[in-house]
This record gives sequence, C-alpha cells and structure tokens, in this order.
Amino acid sequence: MKKYVSSLPDDIRSSVVVLLVAIPLCLGIAVASGLDEFSGIIAGIVGGIIVGALSGSQLSVTGPAAGLTVIVFAAVAKLPAVEAFFLAVVLAGVIQLLMGALKLGIIGEYIPNCVIKGMLAAIGIILILKQFPHLIGYDADFEGDENFVQSSGENTFSAVINAFQSITPVAVIIGFTGLAILILYENKWIKKQTFSTYLSGPLLVVLAGVGINLLTVSMNGNELQSDHMVNIPIAGSLSGFVSFFRFPNWEFITNSDVWVTAFTLAIVASLETLLGIEAIDKLDPLRRVTPPNRELMAQGAGNMVSGLLGGLPVTSVIVRSSANLDSGAKTKRSTIFHGIMILLFVLFFPRLLNMIPKAALAAILIFTGYKLTKIPVFKDYYKKGWDQFIPFVVTIAAIVITDLLTGVLIGMATGIFYIIRSNFRSSIFMVNNDQNYLVRLRKDVSFFSKPKLKFSLEKVPENAFLIIDTTRAEFIDRDIIDTLNDFMKHAHLKNITVEIKQSLHNPSISEIIAPAPLETELQVDQAH
Repeated sequence: MKKYVSSLPDDIRSSVVVLLVAIPLCLGIAVASGLDEFSGIIAGIVGGIIVGALSGSQLSVTGPAAGLTVIVFAAVAKLPAVEAFFLAVVLAGVIQLLMGALKLGIIGEYIPNCVIKGMLAAIGIILILKQFPHLIGYDADFEGDENFVQSSGENTFSAVINAFQSITPVAVIIGFTGLAILILYENKWIKKQTFSTYLSGPLLVVLAGVGINLLTVSMNGNELQSDHMVNIPIAGSLSGFVSFFRFPNWEFITNSDVWVTAFTLAIVASLETLLGIEAIDKLDPLRRVTPPNRELMAQGAGNMVSGLLGGLPVTSVIVRSSANLDSGAKTKRSTIFHGIMILLFVLFFPRLLNMIPKAALAAILIFTGYKLTKIPVFKDYYKKGWDQFIPFVVTIAAIVITDLLTGVLIGMATGIFYIIRSNFRSSIFMVNNDQNYLVRLRKDVSFFSKPKLKFSLEKVPENAFLIIDTTRAEFIDRDIIDTLNDFMKHAHLKNITVEIKQSLHNPSISEIIAPAPLETELQVDQAH
C-alpha cells in the first residue's frame, strides 16, 4: 500500500504531460475524421476515465487514433447521418466485448518481437518527421497524422521540405527552446534536483512556450496566430458544454452500412489496441503483462460510451502511452487522471489550454520519438542476425511509407518468411564420410522442407550406405513421407543400402514410418 501511495506524485506529474500531448491530438484527429473537434475531446475523456478504469494495463493510454481517420472519414461520408456513425461506434464496442469474451485477444501473442520493436522505432521516426514542420511553425497538417500521404495533400517528406519555406520565427524559438530544455532535463545532475520532481521537463517546455509567446505579444512582435496554437472549443457555460454532445440514432440499426462500419471499426481498433499493449508492455521497466482479453472488453466498453456521447472510436495509442511512460508514470492512475483533467480543463479552463503553442508540444513529441528510435536499438537487432534485423527494418520502412497496420502486416509477413526459412534450413541435416551418408530429420519437418530433402537424397551416390534418422523429429509431414517412399522404391537401382532409425519414445513417428521390408519400400500405416 505504501508503494502504491508513493507512486502518486509520479502518476499526477505524468498525467499532466499526457494531457498536454493528448489535447491537440484529439482535436486534430477529429477534424481529419470529418467530425467536429468535440468528438475527439469526448473520445479522449472516455479513453482516459472509462477505459483507464477497466483496463488491466498500467501504462497504456486510450484515445482517438490516427490510424482510424480514413475509415471514420469514409464512414461519415457514406452513412445517411452522423448519428448513424455514432451508432456504428456503439455497435463496434459491443463487438469488441464479444471478442474479449471469446478470448480473441490471444492474436496479439503471435506478433514477433522484431516487428513490435520495429513498430516502436517507426513510430519514433514518424513523430520526428511529422512534428518537425510544427516545430518551425508549418501547421498545414493535422496533429497526430501518422499516414505517409497526409490530409494536406503532401507526404511525410514533402511536408518537411515545404516547412522550410514557411518558417515562423517565434515558433522556431519556442520549439528549439523546448528541445534544449528536454535535453538538459536528461542530465543526471538536473534529475537529482528537487525542482525536477515537481516541474517536469515537458511541463516546463509548455510554460516556456506560453511565456515566450506572451513576451512577443507585449513587445508588439510577430506573435503566433490562432492556427499555430491549441484551439479547444469554448462552451461559455454548462448548458453550452452539454450542447456539444451528440447522440446515436437507433433508427439506423437495420442499415447494413452501419453494421459494416461497426465490424470494420471493431476489427481495426482491436488490432491497433493489441499492438499497442504489446509494445508498451515491452517498454515497461517492471515488465507487467496486460491481459489482452480484458483489454478488448475495456476498449469495447469505452467505444460504447464514446459512441453514446457522440465521440470518436478509441484504441490504445502508442504515442500517448510512450509519453506517459517517459514522464514517469507508475500505474494506470495517470491515464485516469489525464481523462479527468481533459474534462475539467475543457469545461472550466479552455482559454488556458488555447494559450499553448503547437511548437512547444511538437518539441515534446519529437523528443518522445527520439527515445523510441535510438541508434542502440538498431545496433542490438543487427547483432541478433539477419533473421531478426531484416523484419525489424522492413517493418520500420513499411510503416513510415504506408501506415501503422499495413506496415505491421508487411513486417509480420517478412518475419514469418524468416521463421519458415529458419525451420526449413534446420529441419534436415546431412553429413557424409566417404560412401557413408546420414540424413537426419529434426524438429518439425513440414512441406516446405520437401525440396531440400529431395536435393539431399539425390546427392547420395551409387553403392552408398545411407542412414535416415528420424529420432529427433517431432512431426513429419505426409509429403515428406511420400518423398521418402519414392526414394526407397528406387534406391536399389543405384545399389544404395538404406537403414531407417526410429525413436521408441515417439510412437507417432514410429507408427507412421515403418522399417523398410526387403523390397526397400517405406510402408505407411494406412490408419494414420
């Protein structure tokens, strides 16, 4: 209990950082999705409070995700009314609840580590590339865009190039001052100081950004305009705040497009969530493991509530989760607190948040990206060998030039190829001493090993003595048995003497491959 209470200051401090990062992302993703800004705010509040309370993850942060913007935008345009879309979000939540109840969360366990690490490094690179234009005052694209082709019509690289043609001097000063502060906060001496316990680096960056802009205003300089600042809708009163909420229309429940949207959102949001919790669990210094099925059910509950209130669909989001971890969060109270603070600030203090320059937040996100994609990560995977390094690099490249899910799928396909290749190369072993040959079958000998087996058997010369050893094989595919049978039938034509060694401890293989009779044919038990 004492340890739980002692972590409270860390959770409160990190929740403030997540609040500052989450607000512009919620607003930007909502606008890019074709909905009003408040839909993103609702999703952020629900993701923090509802999902945070129900989730088994201690560090993951839930909110609207950039990976769903294309799906949401298309659905809003296609459905007869925006209220039909909110109904689809509710139904997507129900589907996720069922997925969790059916224990489909295990899907996340089959993602190779090299792909997960590649995904984190790619997110880091994307953060650096995407936030650099905001750092110097070029805010053509929405905050949180992760796709290569941006909503502004540019791509990730062209936006960086074009940013140099639209530099805003005050934004540059704020942005690079923020980066300098964050770099200084990495110093061990600063970390030991009492003030760093209460005033975190990201919070100081925001305060410095606000101060520099106010100083520019007082000097009648070229202060930042509203398009370079956080822009939260201001309610003005409690009734005005309530008027921002929109609700689903249940009359559209028989509409087939609503159900198609619901299933699409449920599947994509669930995959992003499973990827997110796998990634954050690997970064957690305490190595805590998130129950995936509980997480699906928590996300389902969150989407139901978000849809009922007129919010965007939610998922576990890596950027906010990484910022949460880097800020020193210890428990999921940080996630819950950030959701509560979004609600309170939007309700009572929206003008304070609207004083924050986007360049200050860009500095925080760029530094978060740097921590995700440090050079030692690449060196570590290079040392592990090509079968780990290539899927790692392919995942990074694919995510950067496409999007998160497409890139992960490409990375997984590459990883699976190397897994099959590794098994293929190690499942059949051949050695010889003069005219004595040994072909050993090891582990699982699948269909993919058939070409190598045929090649190995063809290398056995005339008048040789061959031992086929199956004692170390746990599984032998039927095609492999047929290949051995074909060889046994014709071995006598080359005067090859064949002996088969079988394990007494693996009756399944002993029954499948019987000792060859005089006619040198390998018999197969028809019962199997």
